Amino acid sequence: MAVPQENGHGDARGALHLLGDDASAEERPAPVPALPGSWQPLGARYHQGPDGRPGTNFALWAGGAEAVELCLFDEDGHETRHQLAEQTFQIWHGHVPGVGPGTRYGFRVHGRWDPWTGARWNPAKLLLDPYARAVDGEFRIHDAVYGHVRGWPEADVADTVRDNRDSARHVPKAVVVHDPDDWADDRRPKTPWADTVLYELHVKGFTMRHPGVPPELRGSYAGLAHPAAIEHLVRLGVTAVELLPVHQFASEEHLQRRGLSNYWGYNSIAWFAPHNGYAATGTRGQQVTEFKRMVRALHAAGIEVILDVVYNHTAEGGEGGPTWSLRGIDNAGHYRLQPHNRRAYADYTGCGNTLDAAQPQVVRLITDSLRYWVTEMGVDGFRFDLAAALARGPHGVDMRGALLATIGQDPVLSRVKLIAEPWDLGPDGYQVGNFPPLWTEWNDRYRDTVRDFWRGAQPDVRELGYRLAGSSDLYQRGGRRPYASVNFVTAHDGFTLRDLVSYNSKHNEANGEDNRDGTNDNRSWNCGAEGETDAAEVTGLRRRQLRNLAATLLLSTGVPMLLAGDEFGRTQGGNNNAYCQDNETSWLDWSLRDDPAWAPLFALTSRLIRLRREHPVLRQRFFFSGRPAHPGGLRDLTWFTPRGVEMTEADWYAPSQTLAMYLSGGALAERDARGEVVSDDSFLLILHAHHRPLSFTLPGRPWAERYEVVLDTAQESGLSDARHPAGTTLTLPGRSLLLLRSVAPA
Repeated sequence: MAVPQENGHGDARGALHLLGDDASAEERPAPVPALPGSWQPLGARYHQGPDGRPGTNFALWAGGAEAVELCLFDEDGHETRHQLAEQTFQIWHGHVPGVGPGTRYGFRVHGRWDPWTGARWNPAKLLLDPYARAVDGEFRIHDAVYGHVRGWPEADVADTVRDNRDSARHVPKAVVVHDPDDWADDRRPKTPWADTVLYELHVKGFTMRHPGVPPELRGSYAGLAHPAAIEHLVRLGVTAVELLPVHQFASEEHLQRRGLSNYWGYNSIAWFAPHNGYAATGTRGQQVTEFKRMVRALHAAGIEVILDVVYNHTAEGGEGGPTWSLRGIDNAGHYRLQPHNRRAYADYTGCGNTLDAAQPQVVRLITDSLRYWVTEMGVDGFRFDLAAALARGPHGVDMRGALLATIGQDPVLSRVKLIAEPWDLGPDGYQVGNFPPLWTEWNDRYRDTVRDFWRGAQPDVRELGYRLAGSSDLYQRGGRRPYASVNFVTAHDGFTLRDLVSYNSKHNEANGEDNRDGTNDNRSWNCGAEGETDAAEVTGLRRRQLRNLAATLLLSTGVPMLLAGDEFGRTQGGNNNAYCQDNETSWLDWSLRDDPAWAPLFALTSRLIRLRREHPVLRQRFFFSGRPAHPGGLRDLTWFTPRGVEMTEADWYAPSQTLAMYLSGGALAERDARGEVVSDDSFLLILHAHHRPLSFTLPGRPWAERYEVVLDTAQESGLSDARHPAGTTLTLPGRSLLLLRSVAPA
């Protein structure tokens, strides 16, 4: 069935092709030529054509292709092909009169089949437009969607035997979208970075079990836009939602075969299209309007929308993966290939492939996508998954590389919030602290330090001091500010906050990988029992640890990020890699918010956010200097030992599980609109992670005359109205945190 053919290079290996049952393009009617149209913009744009008739212009970059066919599909799935005969600057384009919004389409791209040189063109495969603004249908695994013959026994040619079976019946279609919304009635919140509180949530999981959201809207963009969902965000006090991926994505084959799906969505395939699985109103373009309405509703509540975006790889996977889009458009023009074996991919992502962000056409694809989401979809910023992979050039990670440089000078993108996950899986991929100005970063050093401190695994307090004060050791270079550090204790990837204090080990059996998946480096402590328990001593300690962790996060300098549901004790049953659990394991259980055991945690979290908003000393815009703002004043930051005296160099190196920091509100390096220095209250924050009680002497003059307790995590509510004269020796219970307001001498 397979016959060797010349590959155009005289290579003795030949190129192998399969003559499939669905027949090749030669048996179909010749495609109808499209009108020339325009090479700009890329994608499908509905407009008035050059002949005055309405229609749609199609444009596709396919640098090394020999021919491109546009394929239109009617309501019955019948396919009509149009030859895109015009090519300008490697962009194939054409205008088809009469084609309007809602029309489904795809491309077939002709060219050489020579995997050994990275050429994987196969016109039998219907390809999704990378610029598609909407996608109709699901990505289901079928042998016909692979460009090569599956199951070829010889490993040296396993992915090189071309499969000529038509894939059109088995793949989703792009949709022509026309939505002229100009956002004239939208008011973006534009919260400064220093005032930002991030809230990471999953569009579907946030509302799937929300009793206040109508059942038909749960799990959708419309569900997140519902007043009942937004009411929680407003009550909590967060300023921005960071949405797990909403670009159209697909589930990996190994998940589909186990009856699971990629719930998190870190497997993108169309970077302009809102994921159609989150649309309650339809998938023929309605998802675009629904997404925009969601953004408007959040903006009206004063909440920014930040997207978690995955440009580092695509759902096509490694060389053995399906041919859904870029692989069939121009494989070598989009992906990083091994320099000495261009049949194979350079995989810096752990997902089989890596997008080559050093190539001009890839830079354009990514930046066009980003601008589209800002200007036409209304979003306010982006968190870039595995961002180090996007900074890779020919010689490794380069922070002056093409993509980062382009974003940094772009008049649209340079004005929005940019967050890097500052690592990938390749050599020198760990880049925490190295991204340029304009960028903030997920600070995993903060996460690990705070987890270790509260479980008693830190030998001293040096690392904790840096993390509490904004991580100047990582971010002070290059003119960056403390808000370059996105502080977090938990995120979608790993334990929830409740599970962090309930499990020593991961419990991922439901994922179907024999508990091998997910990290073993959890830095968690179960407080004496593994998993759920009725033991009052254990459950009481766990709730206190949750209060300690939440308070530490929200009282640290930097930008705090909360994981949705942590504020009321969400659990995943110990699963620290719930990426494939589209069920009650991952969906928020809203009954917990009003549960007497967990409602105090929600009240405490919202109170801490409000406290942070009311006091600029708790959300510093500049790094601490250790100096007073004016002669005779207090230094902006002072560290104390339990004896109530200032720490010395030796104290930082001494074994200790207690640290106290005094934040001087009179030493803020801020000015108001009139140029006057801003002042605030001063606070003393004491963190004590040892299991035994501790005697702590409150510092006296000049720092305070007396102190008022603002927060005491030893109390279930966290509330206390205690007042203490300076110099008082307090007894701090084991594993507790105390925040006190300083009352200055008269």
